[in-house]
Amino acid sequence: MRRSAGCCPGAPPRCRSMIRPGVWRVRARVERFIEPAILLLLAEGSTHGYELAAALTDLIPEGEVVDMGNLYRLLRGLEAEGLVDSVWSEEVPGPTKRVYELTEEGRHLLDDWSRSLESAYRTIGRFLERYEHYVRTKD
Repeated sequence: MRRSAGCCPGAPPRCRSMIRPGVWRVRARVERFIEPAILLLLAEGSTHGYELAAALTDLIPEGEVVDMGNLYRLLRGLEAEGLVDSVWSEEVPGPTKRVYELTEEGRHLLDDWSRSLESAYRTIGRFLERYEHYVRTKD
């Protein structure tokens, strides 16, 4: 029995797996959360990749590590879509670095992400409230 794959071909990996009978590894996943996190950080100000990676550690789940290759691929993709602009800058300390900034279209996408995440936040809140009620009343 395959436990790490989804039930359907091409489906994403499951967010839970059995470690041993009665013990589960559960991972609450927020798919592509790094994208809105990057958009928010760039809305706060232009920055280069390594500063962005350092700032992301405050917004991603504990224990997660920012993969620089993936970060730069995502930034290039956002730039190709017109959501982010970049320029080479010698104004930052050290060697010349590419500095990224959010475009107006990127700001609109950040607004859309915010509304979507707010809805998810309310849904999760209702679940947790109901779970807390269940825990308090089950005995």
